[in-house]
Amino acid sequence: MKYMTTYDLMESARNTNEWLGATARAMASYPIFALSMNPMLPLMAAWGEVTERTFARMVAKPDWGIRSIVGPDGTDHLVDIKTVVEKPFGNLVQFFVRRRAPMARKILLVAPMSGHYATLLRSTVSSLLPDADVYVTDWHNARDIPVSVGKFDVEDYTLYLVDFMRELGPDTHVIAVCQPVPLTLAATAYLAGEDPEAQPRSLTLIGGPVDPDAAATEVTDFGRRVTMGQLEQSAIQRVGFKYKGAGRLVYPGLLQLAGFISMNGERHSEAFREQIMKVARGEAADHDAHNRFYDEYLAVMDMTAEFYLSTVERIFKNREIALNEFVVAGKRVDIGAITQVAVKTVEGANDDISAPGQCVAALNLLTGLPDEKKASHVEPGAGHYGIFAGKSWRLNIRPLVLNFIDANSGTPEPAAKGQIRLAASNTP
Repeated sequence: MKYMTTYDLMESARNTNEWLGATARAMASYPIFALSMNPMLPLMAAWGEVTERTFARMVAKPDWGIRSIVGPDGTDHLVDIKTVVEKPFGNLVQFFVRRRAPMARKILLVAPMSGHYATLLRSTVSSLLPDADVYVTDWHNARDIPVSVGKFDVEDYTLYLVDFMRELGPDTHVIAVCQPVPLTLAATAYLAGEDPEAQPRSLTLIGGPVDPDAAATEVTDFGRRVTMGQLEQSAIQRVGFKYKGAGRLVYPGLLQLAGFISMNGERHSEAFREQIMKVARGEAADHDAHNRFYDEYLAVMDMTAEFYLSTVERIFKNREIALNEFVVAGKRVDIGAITQVAVKTVEGANDDISAPGQCVAALNLLTGLPDEKKASHVEPGAGHYGIFAGKSWRLNIRPLVLNFIDANSGTPEPAAKGQIRLAASNTP
């Protein structure tokens, strides 16, 4: 499948469906049809509206949507997104709050590169922003990166994290979510061996596959069943002529999305049927619950082929992190070299992607870290999404993480005086 033709065929199908939706919406919305009592016309217009939006957002990066936060005096403090470090495959960005002095807490939030944009962590950023200076790894869509830039695999990802941590300095607290958990642990260990003064103060690992074999899930079973040759043949394509990365080998976002939807196909089908009926009855809104969720869920990005394949082979199949055999730039990374960075793991009891046991395995690898600098938490009833963006995060996990950060900081965050709180619409 490693041809531009297959990539362009998927894009053509997406574009055609978007056009069909727009056409149906426009035709069924002609004013003259208002005189007709045919119920199929409102349904046709509703189907067109939902279809057009569905297929259009598959190729658009969502906006962060974090405009401002409100201070204790009731005045708005605008939030600017500033690029701190710019790199070909991803930037380090800061959510800079105007007219606010630097906070005692400085947090680097490591976003996943697993098919969705970093904006998947929008609510996580919003909940942390009132209490900390927040930085995020903003990964780029591989389809937009020219082939001339070169490769990007798990070692390059790790070195990106090393550079970001060095840029922010040793007073940083790192929170890694899902896919980057093992590589963030490896990046910290790399610094412990190569540049100890640049290590962060704490590391919070949320729902990541440090040891995929610790608890089997559908994801780990898939990694075991499929050979690397089969995976490369079935999942990898070349970016088509429409984008700057034409010719680059990628795991296409549209192909990933098909896999995401197939896992819960009946539930997604029902959600779209209900949305079409709501639009037909005039009960839908631009930012209702359906659109808020699917604007993010359907916005997918391509991953470089070498990153995807090396993740499956080295993290899942060979378990290089779990066995403490990971190599970066020709040097073995020893997790046991971490002796100063406090580490906390967070897992969801109902997580069916990174099941309980996969993430806490990191603590067993930290042979050089005192027990008093290790912590773990399993959130009852929480699934994968809930441990970093849902109710469990807002009510239980976020306070635990901030307390862990304060316990491992030189000076804890002052009390509420002078602290900025989120506007009501963003309050966790």
